[in-house]
Amino acid sequence: MSGYIYLAFAIIFGIAANGFLKTTDGFSNLYPTIFCVSSIVICLFLLSKAMTTIPVGFTYATYGGLTITAVTLFAVIKYNQLPNIYGTIGIILIIIGVFLVNYLGRINS
Repeated sequence: MSGYIYLAFAIIFGIAANGFLKTTDGFSNLYPTIFCVSSIVICLFLLSKAMTTIPVGFTYATYGGLTITAVTLFAVIKYNQLPNIYGTIGIILIIIGVFLVNYLGRINS
């Protein structure tokens, strides 16, 4: 169970790092840059801890899928960047893929 707690926090820090990356303005704004860099370092640390108990493929598929989905929603809310129909379909397929990998694609670790 602790692996999933690490994974949940890794997703949160991944969303923070990627969601606020635009505010760094190409890493020219100091404080947003420090926030993003430290967030991604913490995220990678938490991902590595999650991978000690959860298989690598499932950990990264879940992290990637949920982070991409959440950052897209974040961009809609914060930056008013709406995905087109193809982007929306892609996000839906990512969510379906995360579900399939986690609930139907289990292998022995």
